[in-house]
Amino acid sequence: AGGKMTEHGIFFWNQLVTADQKKSGDFYCDLLGWNKREVDAGPFGLYTLFQQDGKDVGGMMNPTTDYSKLRPSWWQAFIAVSDVDTCVSRVARFGGTVIEPPHDIPGVGRASMVADPMGAVVQLITPASEP
Repeated sequence: AGGKMTEHGIFFWNQLVTADQKKSGDFYCDLLGWNKREVDAGPFGLYTLFQQDGKDVGGMMNPTTDYSKLRPSWWQAFIAVSDVDTCVSRVARFGGTVIEPPHDIPGVGRASMVADPMGAVVQLITPASEP
């Protein structure tokens, strides 16, 4: 990968939030032929990368917030934005809700979970610049 900024408004990453990474991971690996690579995500515990032909295609983690612990397992989509703080500052104006304010994810970027006026949830992320 080069040092090019991910385009604003493009779906960037998908991750599964599940209380049972083994059961969920085995399902997707069996169903889709994915492989799993587990990494230590520090305070967030184990993070699993799903891979297809050696390329990372998605991730999986345990619920780490009160919000995610109260939900059944679910997929989170991440949309890249050029400036997550500016973007999130406009969410309420357009009828949405900020669920998790912008926060840094070391080595990944700065993200914020928001909901649209109908309650659909998505993560907005300004990806960290690649080395």
